[in-house]
Parts: sequence; C-alpha cells; structure tokens
Amino acid sequence: MGPRILAIAPEISQVGGPGLTHGNDAAVYLVHFGELAALVDAGCGRATDRLLQNIEAAGVVPEQIRHLLLTHCHYDHSGGAAGLRRRFGWPVALHALEAPYLESGDDRVSAAAWYGEHLAACPVDVRLADGERFFLGQRSLQALHLPGHSPGSVAYLVESDGRRVVFAQDVHGPLHPDLLSKRNDYQASLRKLLALQADILCEGHYGVFVGRAAVAAFIERFVED
Repeated sequence: MGPRILAIAPEISQVGGPGLTHGNDAAVYLVHFGELAALVDAGCGRATDRLLQNIEAAGVVPEQIRHLLLTHCHYDHSGGAAGLRRRFGWPVALHALEAPYLESGDDRVSAAAWYGEHLAACPVDVRLADGERFFLGQRSLQALHLPGHSPGSVAYLVESDGRRVVFAQDVHGPLHPDLLSKRNDYQASLRKLLALQADILCEGHYGVFVGRAAVAAFIERFVED
C-alpha cells in the first residue's frame, strides 16, 4: 500500500489510523506550520514505516517535527511513541498524571492488554499541565486537560485557516475501571469541549467533524442530562 493521507485543512492532515496505517491505530494527526510540524498521537507502533511514508506524503520530513503530542497513554495512541522518540529524538509530551504509566509500560492502564499487546515504555520529556502551549515558530497548539476517559486525557486546540480546530481523541469514551475512568469528570470535560465552539473536531476513532453544528452534535451524543 502506498502513502495515504486525509487532508483536513491546508495545514492539517490525518496520517495514521485504520485504512491509513494499522487497524489498531487510533487516528494520528499532523499539524504543519511553515517549516515546522507537530504530530498528535503516535498510533500503536505496528506500522511506523507506513506512518512515516504518510507524513512525507503530506510534505513534512521527520526533521521538521518538533513535538510528539500525546492525548493520553492508551496503547492505540501512544504505543508508537517509544520507537519514534528513539529514532528521531522527538520530545514526547503527555499529561503529568499519565506519564508514569507510559514510562513504566503499564499494560493495564494503557489498555495494551485489551489488544493482547505490551506497551513499549517511553520517557516523557514534557509532563504537561492544563493550558500549556507548544510552539511552532510564532504559532502554537494549546493543551486542554479533559479528564474522564482517563485521568490525564488532553485535547489540543489550534487556530488554522481562520478556524478553531480541536484534537480530542476519545470524546466517545469508553469508561472502564482499568482505564481509571471517572464519569463525573468525563461529563464535565464534554461540556468544556462544547464551550470551545470548535469549527473542526479531529476525533480518535469516529473521524473528523467539520462545522460547529456537526462538532456540537457529535459531542452531545455522549452528554448525559
């Protein structure tokens, strides 16, 4: 299979996920501002070469990537981080509450055990907090702490082409004791996401939603009265 990407906006592409890289990968997104880029999530690590082919097909070479921004520690999002960091030196960012699980290769909290796999332990270079910004030249992506699905779930918010784009990977959940999920936190996070009034939502498993009405309608599917 040759390179496959999904163009979302002039500066944003989906470069990983089922049909693009590996069936166990959550969506992987590339943000490209001029000569600098960031990768949002890393997939499970089973199709890294294909991921790299897609990144280059989107017009980015590995040396341009400045940040590997993880939304949370789950295997389908973070399993590829160790190999990418080792190969290219990309600094890995993850919320401080979940850094210990990635650094120790915790198969339960990361849900790697659900896949019959092992999470490759990976150092976390940036233990991020709510509101932290990651710069690509003069522009940035902002991390927003959205706990519930997992303790340290985050979304990344960016302005691109005059639109608010949010990378919120597991809006849909699920909630499970192994994942240390908390329903009240999850519901509060959904309402926080709605308040952003994003123009584009890049989700981890359900695709990309374009237009404020479509974004809000998807999030509201999971909000409890």
